[in-house]
Amino acid sequence: MKRRSTTTPEAIFLVDGYNIVGAWRELKKARDKLGLEEARRKLVEMLMGFASYHGYNLQIVFDAQYQDTPGSREVITKFVSVYYTNAGQTADTYIEKTCADFRQDLRKFDHRLIVATNDTAQKLTVIGYGAEWLSAERLANEVELAAMSTRSKQKLVPKKPSGRLMNSLDPESQAKLDRLRYGK
Repeated sequence: MKRRSTTTPEAIFLVDGYNIVGAWRELKKARDKLGLEEARRKLVEMLMGFASYHGYNLQIVFDAQYQDTPGSREVITKFVSVYYTNAGQTADTYIEKTCADFRQDLRKFDHRLIVATNDTAQKLTVIGYGAEWLSAERLANEVELAAMSTRSKQKLVPKKPSGRLMNSLDPESQAKLDRLRYGK
């Protein structure tokens, strides 16, 4: 997957939240030791940098099928939202409906629709709707690649001189501040 330089998402990226939690070892450990809420939090945290790096509109979908609550959407960042389905609705049905609606959406001509899940039936369904599919393992690899790329770019950024705040400013700003300070 290639990084885009614009702020318009090149893809709508749906993640079957609990499916990924059950597939990634670190998240399974968090779920088993600390509960679902912690596993959800960790998943969101892990996907934020990935979504930002690629400029994806990433939507993490969690089931609410065993709870008597209405669906909700929580905007985490410009690139990441978390969806909790309606009572009695599964993440699978939410994702399938989104894929079906996308077929009629004009955005399909300049956006991709990608679904990350390890559910085989879900995989076949979303591909049938024309969406791209990513396994949990492939998603984990893509997340790690984006993180590694970001870390390597951060190492290339020159460090600002330590000490005074003035030293961290560009030369033009330093000159303006000097003029203000000395009344010139």
